[in-house]
Amino acid sequence: MPDTQTLMIIMGSAIALFAVIIIAYLILRKQMQKSEYVQMKKLQEGTKANTFSMEVLYQKMYVTFIRTPFLKRYILKVRRRLEILNIDDEYATRRDSAKILFKTLCIVIPIAIITILITHENSLLMSILLIFELFMVDTYIDGMVDKIDNNLLREQIDFFSEIRHAYHEYNMVEEAIYQVSLDDEKNISRQGEKIYEVLISDDPETELEKYYDIAPNSYLKEFAGISYLTKEFGDREENGTSLYLKNVNNITQEMQLEILKRDKLNYQFQSLSVISILPVLLIEPLKAWCMSNFSFTESFYKGKSGIIVQMLIVLITVVSYIITRRLKDNGSTAIDTTNTENPWQEKVYRKLKKIIDLFIPKPGTKDYRKLKDLLKDAASKLKMEWVYVNRIFLAIGTFIVSIIFMIILHNIQVDYIYTEPTTDYDLVGSMTEKDRLKAEEITEIDNYFLDMFKGKQKTTQHDIEVAMERSKYYEDATAEEIETAAIRVLEKLQVINNEYLKWFELLLGFVFALIGYMVPIWMLYFQKIMRQLEMENEVMQFQTIIMMLMKIERVNVEMILEWLERYANIFKEPISKCVNNYEAGAWEALEEMKGSVSFSQFIRIIESLQAAVEKIPIREAFDELDSDRDYYQEKRKEANDRLIARKSLIGRAVGFSPMICLFVGYLIVPLVFIGMTSMSSSMSSAGSMT
Repeated sequence: MPDTQTLMIIMGSAIALFAVIIIAYLILRKQMQKSEYVQMKKLQEGTKANTFSMEVLYQKMYVTFIRTPFLKRYILKVRRRLEILNIDDEYATRRDSAKILFKTLCIVIPIAIITILITHENSLLMSILLIFELFMVDTYIDGMVDKIDNNLLREQIDFFSEIRHAYHEYNMVEEAIYQVSLDDEKNISRQGEKIYEVLISDDPETELEKYYDIAPNSYLKEFAGISYLTKEFGDREENGTSLYLKNVNNITQEMQLEILKRDKLNYQFQSLSVISILPVLLIEPLKAWCMSNFSFTESFYKGKSGIIVQMLIVLITVVSYIITRRLKDNGSTAIDTTNTENPWQEKVYRKLKKIIDLFIPKPGTKDYRKLKDLLKDAASKLKMEWVYVNRIFLAIGTFIVSIIFMIILHNIQVDYIYTEPTTDYDLVGSMTEKDRLKAEEITEIDNYFLDMFKGKQKTTQHDIEVAMERSKYYEDATAEEIETAAIRVLEKLQVINNEYLKWFELLLGFVFALIGYMVPIWMLYFQKIMRQLEMENEVMQFQTIIMMLMKIERVNVEMILEWLERYANIFKEPISKCVNNYEAGAWEALEEMKGSVSFSQFIRIIESLQAAVEKIPIREAFDELDSDRDYYQEKRKEANDRLIARKSLIGRAVGFSPMICLFVGYLIVPLVFIGMTSMSSSMSSAGSMT
């Protein structure tokens, strides 16, 4: 009985405990449904993809790329540029970086495989083409990032249009920007949010300066600056129209012109880059076709001359590709991703300072001033010491590569003599299998005697004839056959014994080294020329900035100069110097700037600024900019058309030059020259037989 009572107590306690657990669970469940737990659960489920997701794949790819030594360099380069476009959006930055690199690899890897399949028999050409394709990766990545920048510019057109409607509704700059920036799907919305944060911050002027450093393009800088000035000084009507909206419209018109310019440039250059690269991929197929149809050309294509022409075509292709890419540069904001604080040139200079200083011109000399001005004109961020590190290392590298290349050429020529079937080639067509076996047998016999006399410079025809008479190969041969064979072997022997590095080839190596030493300077001159082509475009942008600022109250000449300095590229150096010297004397600083430039349209702006300093108000000094707005717009369009026409003309000449060199220098000239030589030899042989 006690046991039964105890059992009942235990069972009752268990049931009570179970009931308490059930009640506690129901109460807890009810509380959880009221809390944020359910919302968190729903959000968590929303992020789980039941099917394949490219978004997730790109995130995983980014992690893989960042851990891969070779690919890490490229993913970081892309990331540094995209960080400017994707402000404070790590997810989008990683996604876009991995997406661009993945697409690049999908294009470059098949091209590399095709290159290896086509040129696997020519290891020298294959190595050069694969190195060239690594260079193509950089340019292709830059092109894809520029495409994103162009899309952002197009989004800005719609963004500014919506700003106009929102400003009419709220009549507050910051509120209009906030409302338009609520669309999270557009890249421009992140820029709008950043500008809004700048305007409502405790120190908007300081935050605005920070934004200027990270803004993707100058048009967003202008918009942020105009929005700040309007918020600080207020808006006013100009001919019945809001001055702020009128300035936004001016920026929009500038962007529309820029988009048209970029589209036209892309159209003009859309196939030139491919055309400039194509010849290097056609070298081997063209060579194979020519030798299969005109067997007499084998001596050229498999010999030293053919290799030299191949390398010249590759060199011309590389130069043409670089120039074409630079010409195609559509003016989009290119973020410099190189390490300008402590690059490898600075590290080398510290270790070899005494040696490198021997090459650098002394301060105060004519050469020093000339190079200093060239660096400024080219807008190069390189220091003079770094330029000379590049020049010295490029010269040394060019000399070493040229000597190695000459040694390889000698080895190729010797190998051709030893391996080429020995026969008299027909003018058209190829040998039959029977003729080829016989020719290869003659080559093996000739090689026996070549090995015997190789390196002996004083070998005569008589020595070879004696050796042939004693050999098993010519036991039953006639004296005439031995003489013919000895002449042939002697000709081969003279070629082999003459294939060594000569003094004039060393001298030629020094000439190539000198060319390599000058390449960095030539590149600076090229950059200077490219900047001069954009000079008129930049001055017209200055005119637009001045036209926006001159009607805002409290704007003075110094503020205009600060704005011009912020957006300047070509004229940044003289404007910066003028801003620094402005406090010491406004007129004198402007006069000094006028003396340091030679572009007439910019000089006219400086003279108007001088008039605004002492004589008349800013608005009157630049009154013609507003009254002749339509004229300047048309002039801007015409200037862009001229620039595009000039670039496309140069681009076509440069882009088609490798193709012309391929067909003229590698096909037509060898066919004509060697064909005529073979024909004259055949006619001479026929004449002697008769």
